[in-house]
Amino acid sequence: MKVSDALKTRKTVRAFKPDPVPLSTLREILTAAARAPSGGNLQPWRIYALTGEARNELVRRVAEKRKTSPMGEPPEYHIYPENLTEPYRTRRFRVGEMMYATMNIPREDKMARLQFFSRNWEFFGAPVGLIVTMDRQMQQGQWADLGMYLQSVMLLAREHGLDTCPQEAWAVFHAVIRDCLSIPQNEMIFCGMAIGYADNSVAVNSLISERAPLEEYVTLLGGE
Repeated sequence: MKVSDALKTRKTVRAFKPDPVPLSTLREILTAAARAPSGGNLQPWRIYALTGEARNELVRRVAEKRKTSPMGEPPEYHIYPENLTEPYRTRRFRVGEMMYATMNIPREDKMARLQFFSRNWEFFGAPVGLIVTMDRQMQQGQWADLGMYLQSVMLLAREHGLDTCPQEAWAVFHAVIRDCLSIPQNEMIFCGMAIGYADNSVAVNSLISERAPLEEYVTLLGGE
């Protein structure tokens, strides 16, 4: 698969088949992704790859916690800026409305929306779940490095016929995750990622999010 094909076909998948991902494939993806750029070669990423009972135990613990804290607790970082301005606020609103429209869930049906959103904490049924952390001493440059590593994972997954869902939603259950996986305090829990085979019989996987036209975010200088 060409890189351009992987980019064109990569999307956030929110329904997976239960088919297992070979551990050899998972190891190959996570190893190859480490060639992502890293300033000063710090390689700041830390990945906890969960399959089988390890994955199921985390899902169970979060489900138990949700009985008393349905939406978790404040994450250890701001997932979105406070008082998000335009055009970002509209973009965020629109993709959410497009997603729920694929499932015919109206805006006023808050319960149905919450029930679907809670599937985040089941890795949307994917057989592989990643929990991604980074040492607290790291700064903005290393957050960029981490993002490039995660993008590399997602593109390599496409090469293997797999799909992914990056999930910052896991950040609101950082205390449960830390306890379940024995993650040291010096590591900040950033996100999760579901990896598996997309179940394209589920309507939500028909969603292709919009992207702004080139002219909206690129300034070309220097002439022809």
